[in-house]
Amino acid sequence: MKKKILITGACLLVIVGAIIISILTAGKKPFKDLTPSDIVSASVQLSPPDTTIQIEDIEELVRLLNEVVIYREDNSYTEYVGQGVIFTLSLSDGTYKEIIAYYPFLILDRVGYQTEYEPCQALNSYANELLHGK
Repeated sequence: MKKKILITGACLLVIVGAIIISILTAGKKPFKDLTPSDIVSASVQLSPPDTTIQIEDIEELVRLLNEVVIYREDNSYTEYVGQGVIFTLSLSDGTYKEIIAYYPFLILDRVGYQTEYEPCQALNSYANELLHGK
């Protein structure tokens, strides 16, 4: 009887521990509630080649941002070399938001986060398509 209670207790501890770990390591979608009507205007700067482009298709940008997943804070992005794309959003509430896609990081308001590959890469590809007029 005691053995069954111990096994049941151990199983419950493992299950609770797994739930806590999954909650703590789960990604967050910081733009999941963003809508096209929230954005007054948007631009993207690609560096390199240090070119800024006004974004006309706000709906496509919002669709991509809705999919972005960030994980833990990580400011080691300063040690990486590569192309960064800086999205600047002018929001309908009068505020501005700067979003830098610099895989494997997304930098929001100067705070770096590890990010999921596909959504971050999609932002980078979108910016480069705008640059090349596709």
